[in-house]
Amino acid sequence: MRGAFILSLLPALVWAADLKIDHVTVAGSSLKELQANLSAAGIPPVYGGAHTNGATEMAVVGFPDGSYLELMAPQANADAHLIDRQPWVRFFRDNGGPCAWAAREKDLAGEVIRLGAAGIPVSAPVRGGRQRPDGVRLEWETSDVGTEPRGAFFPFLIRDLTERGLRAVPQAKAVNRDFRGVAKVVIAVRDLDAAIKRYRQAYGSPAPIKQVDPGFGAHLALLGGIPVVLAQPLTPGSWLNERLDQFGEAPCAFVLGASRPGRYHAASQTRWFGIEISWFDSGKLGWRLGFESPEW
Repeated sequence: MRGAFILSLLPALVWAADLKIDHVTVAGSSLKELQANLSAAGIPPVYGGAHTNGATEMAVVGFPDGSYLELMAPQANADAHLIDRQPWVRFFRDNGGPCAWAAREKDLAGEVIRLGAAGIPVSAPVRGGRQRPDGVRLEWETSDVGTEPRGAFFPFLIRDLTERGLRAVPQAKAVNRDFRGVAKVVIAVRDLDAAIKRYRQAYGSPAPIKQVDPGFGAHLALLGGIPVVLAQPLTPGSWLNERLDQFGEAPCAFVLGASRPGRYHAASQTRWFGIEISWFDSGKLGWRLGFESPEW
């Protein structure tokens, strides 16, 4: 009877989501090149180590709110077959940049149940890990959400089995205090209304706010307090449409929350939903990264 009572509550529980960014991932063919380009923009990353999958390695920029930006590329001399099995192999080979994001979950099993009750495909948790350069071994478990590659349309879920700070901050200098954290994940979608419907189904967000940004070349939608902006191309020949053809529905840009924006040079600026967004030079960086000005 008690189990039946709990199941009867699940339709109501699906609206109780609290989506918190754990980290966002940028992929390329060379980790050193990714690190050099981000450092040239004034945001130096710290090497974080090789993953236990035998295929990839990463560098990290941590932020005060606990979120972090991950740069990922194939390990030197990694087996090509291992690389081919990675969910972001296209991004590695074509220097695709933003490829995935993860949501932090204290109760991973509970979130898997909640999403399943909402009718969202979600996988059972699997274990993963990596070893830091200082020899510290990190372990976690993850679940994939949706039918797209890991962390593309929906975030994948992650729960640490070792202390999370060891993963997010491999060294004290990895924390960049010029930014509060990762504020928004911008996801390229083909059909804005269909994408909105899926997010509202998964996370119970309110009706979205929409706007058009001709400079970014997109119809945009903001989903309440969820840290996501959905972006549908304005024109068939736009960069965003070409990206969708190449990589499918996946992150196309990340936006940081700035604490000291005056320290960074913006190649362009715009306003999204009443907030000023500054963009780094994507030609020099190799991918799209912006930052929000502080809200006073």
